[in-house]
Amino acid sequence: MSEIVDAEPVNSPQPGGHHGVGLGHPHVGVTETFVGMPKFPKAARHELANTVQRRNLEHATSTIRHKRAAVVEELDDWEQLRVAAESIKNRTLRHLDEYLLEFEEKATAAGAHVHWARDAAEANRIIVDLVRDTGSPEVVKVKSMATQEIELNEALAAAGIDAWETDLAELIVQLGDDWPSHILVPAIHRNRSEVREIFLQNMAKVGRPAPDDLTEEPARLAEAARLHLREKFLRAKVGISGANFAIAETGSLVVVESEGNGRMCVTLPETLISVVGIEKILPTWADLEVFLQVLPRSSTGERENPYTSVWTGAAEGDGPRDVHIVLLDNNRTGVLADQVGRAALRCIRCSACLNVCPVYERTGGHAYGSVYPGPIGAILTPQLRGTASKIDQSLPYASSLCGACFDVCPVRIPIPDILVHLRTRVVDEHRKGLPSAEATAMKAMEKIFADHRRLEAAQKAATATHRFFGTRRMLGALPWPMSPWSSARDTPVPPAETFREWWKRERGNRSDGDRP
Repeated sequence: MSEIVDAEPVNSPQPGGHHGVGLGHPHVGVTETFVGMPKFPKAARHELANTVQRRNLEHATSTIRHKRAAVVEELDDWEQLRVAAESIKNRTLRHLDEYLLEFEEKATAAGAHVHWARDAAEANRIIVDLVRDTGSPEVVKVKSMATQEIELNEALAAAGIDAWETDLAELIVQLGDDWPSHILVPAIHRNRSEVREIFLQNMAKVGRPAPDDLTEEPARLAEAARLHLREKFLRAKVGISGANFAIAETGSLVVVESEGNGRMCVTLPETLISVVGIEKILPTWADLEVFLQVLPRSSTGERENPYTSVWTGAAEGDGPRDVHIVLLDNNRTGVLADQVGRAALRCIRCSACLNVCPVYERTGGHAYGSVYPGPIGAILTPQLRGTASKIDQSLPYASSLCGACFDVCPVRIPIPDILVHLRTRVVDEHRKGLPSAEATAMKAMEKIFADHRRLEAAQKAATATHRFFGTRRMLGALPWPMSPWSSARDTPVPPAETFREWWKRERGNRSDGDRP
C-alpha cells in the first residue's frame, strides 16, 4: 500500500465533505446506493470537480505504471506468458463444471467444508450462519473483492457482527466511512495527510487509538495501523478471506498480498471462511506457475508478492481447525453463457487496466458505482448485475476505446471489443424489439439497391430537388429521423444529374472501339 501513503501531500478538503460510507450506504452528494447511482457521465462530472482526488490519482497511477513497465521489460517471454495465461483461463472456463466438482472433492477430502452460493443473498446467509455458530461477535477480513461484491460487511453488521478490514488501504476506507475506488489499492484517492486525519479522528472509536504525535510519514502511518490491528488479530476467532486462485488438483486456495495481514487472517483464527468466485479455479499447480509471474508484475509492479499463502483443508495443530469455502456464482454462469462477454471471467483482479485508463485516472473509481471500477468494471459489472439501472446501462460507454487496457492485461481480455458488444446490448434493450431508425433505413436501401429500376427512380427523385437549393452546397440540419445523422455530418445537396445520366450524355453515343 505504499503507493497510497507515499502520495505527495496536497491541500485537502476538510473531512466530512466527499466521504460517503461503506458499500450500499449513502455517498454524500452522489448517490444513495450503488444501484441507485446516476449514470456515469453525471457521476464523473461530480468526481472531476474534486481536484485533490485527481492529483492523488494521477500521482499514484503513474507511479504504478512505471513500476510495472520496468519489471515487465525484464522478461523476454512476457507476451508468451500472457498468451499462456489466456489459454489456461479459456480452457478452464470451457470445462468449469468439471474443475469445480474436482475442487470440491479434493477440498472436502482435505477436511474443508464446501458450500455453493447461487447469489449474494445465499452467500451472505451461509456466512452469517457460520459466524453465528461460532458465537463470535466479530471477524477479521483479508481484502476481498468477492465479499465487497456481495456486500458481506453490511450483512454481518445487520446480524450484529463487526467485520474488521485488515488490509491497510481497506482499513483507511473503513475508518474514513468511505468506499473503495481501486481494485488493488482501494484508498488510492487519499493522500497521506488525509490518512493521518482519518487515523487520528477514528481509530479510537473502534480500538487502539492512533498516537497523538502521529505524522504523515509513511512508516509512522503503517506503524499506527499495525498496532491498531494487532489486538484484533490476536483476539479474533473467525477469519474471512477471498482467494486469488483455487487449485482443482488438490483443493487448495491461494492468496497473494504485500503486507502480511492475509497470512495473519488465514492462520490465527480458529475458523476460516473463504469466499471464492467460481471463475478463480485453476486446474493444476503447473498452471499456477504462470499466474504467479504475471499477477505481481501487472498489479504492484513487483517480481513476486512478498506473501503467498496456500492452504489445503484443515490440519490439526496447523492453522484454523474449521475451514469453510463458499463457491460464489452470483450470475457468473450467466456471463459464461455469453460467447463474447465471457472473456471478462479471465480477470485476475490485477488492476493494470485501471492504471493505464485515461478515463479512470481523471474520474476515479467512485463514478463507476461498483466495487469493480475502471475498464474491467465497465464490462464486468453490467454483466454481473444486468443493465436495469442507469449506472449499469452507462458503464459500457465509460471508455474512449483507446485499447490501452488490452495492451497491459496479463490475460489478454479484449475489453474494447466487449465494451462495443455491451453497448449493442444496451441499445437493443432500449429498443425493446423494435428496429432502430438505422436498421429501417438500411432495409429500405436494400430494397432500392436490389432492383436497378427502383434505384434509377430514387436517383431521379433526388436530383429533381436540386433546383430548389440554388447555389447551396450543403443541406444543413435535417428533420427526424435523419437529424441524428445530420447533426454530426455535412449532408451535401443532391447533384443536378445522376452518374447514369452523365454517362449517357457524355458516352452514350460511343461504340466500344471509341474508348480511349
